[in-house]
Amino acid sequence: MDVTRLKDSWKKVAAYGDEVPLFFYSTLFLTHPETRRLFPVSMSAQRDRLVGALGRIVSEVDRLDELVPFLQQLGRDHRKFAVVAEHYPAVGQALLHTLSHFLGQEWKPELAEDWSEAYGLVAKVMTEAADEASSSTPPWWDARIVRHERRTADVAVLSVQPEYELDFIPGQSLAVESRLRPNVWRYFTPANAPRRNGTIDFHVRLVGGGPVSTALVQGVQVGDTLRLGPPVGDRLKLSGARDVLMVAGGTGLAPFKAMLEQMRAEAGGGGPERRAHLFVGAPYARDHYDYPALHEMTGQCPWLRVVPCVSREPARPGAEAGDAVDVALRYGPWSQEDVYVCGSPDMVTGTVQRLAGAGVATERVRYEDFDSTSTSGGNP
Repeated sequence: MDVTRLKDSWKKVAAYGDEVPLFFYSTLFLTHPETRRLFPVSMSAQRDRLVGALGRIVSEVDRLDELVPFLQQLGRDHRKFAVVAEHYPAVGQALLHTLSHFLGQEWKPELAEDWSEAYGLVAKVMTEAADEASSSTPPWWDARIVRHERRTADVAVLSVQPEYELDFIPGQSLAVESRLRPNVWRYFTPANAPRRNGTIDFHVRLVGGGPVSTALVQGVQVGDTLRLGPPVGDRLKLSGARDVLMVAGGTGLAPFKAMLEQMRAEAGGGGPERRAHLFVGAPYARDHYDYPALHEMTGQCPWLRVVPCVSREPARPGAEAGDAVDVALRYGPWSQEDVYVCGSPDMVTGTVQRLAGAGVATERVRYEDFDSTSTSGGNP
């Protein structure tokens, strides 16, 4: 397999932009119509993810130690779409036909062989990971909504009861699908540590044009059933025993609340009692939708400091004016703590940049990134 030839050919194909996924999916659905049911009705977001995933795979094809874990996660994750081993040849045929179409006379037998070998490796790693996962976990969990609260005009807090035990670590995320939006999955992070009764809380903000967030905030009700995918992600998991700084924007509070519950349990069980500093940003005081619960937690945990921040109005007593990261930096310096950031993509990017500019070591800053290469996107 000629890696340089692969990368050069993909660069030329990717230059055609949206034409590539449009041609690929048209080919796939025409030649194998049974695959159409695996995808959402609207394919706009799915097209972007295809190009992102292929671009990442090709860019890392010569770095298998980095590529294989990504492909394994893709394989495990695709189980929730009811993808089985028999679907991979169909996808491979559509991919090769797409490459041939856009490369034209440059599609030589040796290049076709390179791509066939590369796709064979991808399919092998993904199917093996899916098979291994199927021996221990289901492709999804059905979970009944047992509580649904509209905390603000655009934020809802849901509690769901999975049909059977779903193990996760605070800071991990679960893909969520509503039957109101079939085959459309989005990642949300539980806002609680695992409980004995198994219930899981989600904090969901309504995002314009976000089909899943719209369904979860405005459409579903108590008694409805959601599907939950297996837990993923490890960037927000607690490690070691260092003090922590947490910077949250909006519903980015959710993983930090779960992590704080974990810290409270560890401290109560004789484990490390580290200090935690949580700065929660919102435009207005009314947007601090979960402050009563945080205030109660500070009363139980002397090692916890919570600072609500408002960016578009003067601060009230007990709060600070400014973006959460700017307020946090005023409370610094943060030279020893593990730093966690969660919020919208723009908030995370801006916060990470501000922390780096203030001299916070980048290797101590942790944030999750479900980008266009993820099978189910971000948190809309």
